[in-house]
Amino acid sequence: MAIFDAKSRYPRNASIYEATDRRGRKVAALTAANKPVQTLLGEHLRREGQRLDHLANFYLRDPNGFWRLAELNDAMLPDALAETDTLKIPTVL
Repeated sequence: MAIFDAKSRYPRNASIYEATDRRGRKVAALTAANKPVQTLLGEHLRREGQRLDHLANFYLRDPNGFWRLAELNDAMLPDALAETDTLKIPTVL
């Protein structure tokens, strides 16, 4: 799975399979990523204006790791956490 960043959820939590599209062509497809096992580091009391990518960069050293914050806080979409006062923070992988 070289097309995904090593820190993405897909290399470890999804797999590639072959499917047939509507035209009958064989294409590579990707399964949905399973929820990764994460250990709780602690909680963060959010201040006004703090964005998930900034918090992910601070705690996880990866601004693209905002999806890990969403997963640990049971949010389907990161925007669902916009009004959350307290966020659970995972440990660095």
